[in-house]
Amino acid sequence: MTGGGRTDLAVLKPFRRCRVPSGRAPHSGLPFTARHGAILGGALVLAVFIGDAQAGPGTPSIAATILKWTPLLARGFALNIAMSVLAMASGTMLGIALGLGLISLARPVRAVSWLVTQFFRNAPWLVLLFYCVLLMPFELRIAGVTVPLPGWAKATAGLALPVMANVAELVRGAVQSIPSGQWEASDALALSRLQTLRLVILPQCVKRMTPPWMNLYAIVVVATPLTSIVGVSEAMTLTGDVLSSEGRTELLVPMYLYLLTWFFIYCYPISRATVAVERRFAVR
Repeated sequence: MTGGGRTDLAVLKPFRRCRVPSGRAPHSGLPFTARHGAILGGALVLAVFIGDAQAGPGTPSIAATILKWTPLLARGFALNIAMSVLAMASGTMLGIALGLGLISLARPVRAVSWLVTQFFRNAPWLVLLFYCVLLMPFELRIAGVTVPLPGWAKATAGLALPVMANVAELVRGAVQSIPSGQWEASDALALSRLQTLRLVILPQCVKRMTPPWMNLYAIVVVATPLTSIVGVSEAMTLTGDVLSSEGRTELLVPMYLYLLTWFFIYCYPISRATVAVERRFAVR
């Protein structure tokens, strides 16, 4: 209470950003740099030259063979991207709900959420893929309508489970990183816990969660070739089919380096964008 009879209520301070000094990029978990791209491109060119030198007379060149199969590999790579996007979208939605369970005031909800998070976060991704592909049915009957479940859909579900657990940890960590004064100020303004989360806490968490969420998506992209082990016809599987069809040992290294280059070209912009977002949203 001030001298004029006016009550000073706690006020939510605006969310402040701190700038990272120029020349110093913030730490990012993504390993992709321009130097890696140059090394990868040089290795691909070198492998093509060596393969052409090993090929017999009259054999089509390595570059011509790669270009011939590029449309097929592009369809397989598009499936990799589709699986990563669907796994990330579904895993994010489930992970947000699970993360809110981790900060719930109800102890049983916290305990169950913690158990689910730790199980799927620490389970090997390949094991989860095997369980989903082998244990989920090939089709579902909903209201008399048969809905097929192709292998790529079940593999996507297997990738979404660890995404869910990691996103849940992102939510929990982001919420706990908010200063306690934000909660106290919300109480002073008579906001309920739900209103505090929706209007005050979660909007600030978005900025904290975005860089590691983008990092997680890049990890999911490079993990999609694991689905080739469970029979999904994605880019890795199709590359093996191409090698079997051609029957040329000198194609082995160039083809897989070519596929690796595709993943690098897709993930490198994500790496740079993550660094930029991390710098922009850096908080004290």
